[in-house]
Amino acid sequence: MISAEENFQNEFLRQILKEQNELLIAVFKQYLVRHKVVFERYSPEDQANYIENTIKKDAQIRNYFVGMIIGKLSVEQYKDYILMETELNRRIITMLVKRLQSQMILGNK
Repeated sequence: MISAEENFQNEFLRQILKEQNELLIAVFKQYLVRHKVVFERYSPEDQANYIENTIKKDAQIRNYFVGMIIGKLSVEQYKDYILMETELNRRIITMLVKRLQSQMILGNK
């Protein structure tokens, strides 16, 4: 049986991340510029780790990304979201990290 959180993720969050893909990448690239990170000099493994650590440890950028995603929800979807907010935020971050890693790591282009 599918949990309410997994259902919400599959029904709404995945589509929003897919729809916002180019913007999510642009925001992360701007983050790299702002923080003077020469991302291209990192090995693919270090790039993957940098993406994950940045999103998980930098509360400002993490909250910015989560806000971009929940800003695309309807009022009804948002009401459901708040009931499962902690778990859904965890899922958003996990999907976001995987998406950025798969598209930004030089070895994966």
